[in-house]
Parts: sequence; structure tokens; C-alpha cells
Amino acid sequence: MGKLDGKVAVITGATSGMALAGARLFVDEGAHVFITGRRKDALDDAVQLIGRNVTGVQADSADLDDLDRLFFTVKQEKGSIDVLWTSAGTGEQGQLGEITPAHFDAAFSLNARGTLFTVQKALPLINDGGSIFMTGSNASLRGYPDWSVYAASKAVLPAFARVWVSELRDRKIRVNVLTPGQVSTALMEEVMDAGLKAQFESVIPRREMGRPAEIASAALFLASDDSSYVNGQELVVDGGTTVI
Repeated sequence: MGKLDGKVAVITGATSGMALAGARLFVDEGAHVFITGRRKDALDDAVQLIGRNVTGVQADSADLDDLDRLFFTVKQEKGSIDVLWTSAGTGEQGQLGEITPAHFDAAFSLNARGTLFTVQKALPLINDGGSIFMTGSNASLRGYPDWSVYAASKAVLPAFARVWVSELRDRKIRVNVLTPGQVSTALMEEVMDAGLKAQFESVIPRREMGRPAEIASAALFLASDDSSYVNGQELVVDGGTTVI
């Protein structure tokens, strides 16, 4: 018996990396999963990789019309949602003194505004007792140079969670933040040279980056009844990076 048997989950930005690993695990645990991505080719590849009990919806979480279409599809096909994982996000380096309005708007439009409206538009479909969680970043917990805009756009998520817990308590809907550290995804491997990878790994106690499957396991915990008494929390999954 799976931990998500009969559940319906929606995961945004799930065409690669941590969220894709989570989608595969959720299906293995019995859920039907709706995943989104901006690129149709990547979305089609992800659906094929997952293989069963999955619906792909091409959508940009910063586009409110796309979000309407996503949740219309969910309503038509399944009627309700048990788990919502807002994982769509973006990040770009920018040092103070060189940050542009376009850089700021891109990060906050998707990471903050997009997350808020994803949750708000999903809310009428979310079953009482459901689980909502958002992907944060440990960049918001440390002072990494050049990442102030990205860090700030992720720092709003725990504030959202704390307020929404209060607003949704009568419906017993839990709201949490899943905050990963450095994770070795295909995209990270593409952009990292050996020096940058060594720099990342030097701040992790085990001297090894996280794996998507490790984040997926934490996501399953937040999605399932295993975390029934966890609410309004930021679950940091970064190998201890932020505590040393």
C-alpha cells in the first residue's frame, strides 16, 4: 500500500530535477500527478519518463491564464486536489550595483507572485485536510554573494506559509516550505565546472551535493500523512549547510 494511494497531486515546474524525482516517487506511492513545465518537449519527455498516472499541462506559473488552464484541466479530469507542491522557480546571479529591474521582476514574478497565485487558484479544488508546500532555497538563509534577489524572492515563502496556516486552519489544510540546499541536478551539472562544484561541496558537511531523490523523499513526507502534525514549518534539506 502506497503512502499516497488514491491521492491527486499537482506539482509545478516538474519537468526536471527535484520536482520530477518527486513526481515519479508520488506515482510510485499511488498518486495521480499533474505536472507542469514551460517547454512542451521537456514536458512530454517527463510524462514519458513517469509513464503512468500522470497528466502534463504546459504552463508558465508566472502567467495567470496558464494557471487558470492548469486548474481547469485538473477539475475536469479529477475534480479535486490532495497535494499541491509549487516548485516552479527561477534564479539568476546579480551583484548589488548591477541588479536590473528586469532581473528583479523575473525572480519575484515567478518565485513569489507565481507561487501565491498558484496556491490561490488551486485553493477551491484542494480537499479539506490537504497538504500544500512550496520549494524554498537555503540561499534565503545564508548570505551568498550575488544572490540577493533570488534569496529575497524565496524568503517570502515561509511568511506566506505562516499566514496561510492561520487562514486555512478551519479546513485543516497544512502549509509548509521545503527548502533544499545544493542539489546535483542535470541543469546544475551543465552549468558547473569542477571549480564551482568543489566550491559548492566545500560548504556541505558531507562534502557531497544532495541528490534529487533525497529531496523527493522529503517531499513525500510533507505530502503524506507522515507529516500530519507538521504545519507552518520550513523543512531545510541541505545536509547541514546552514547550521555550520
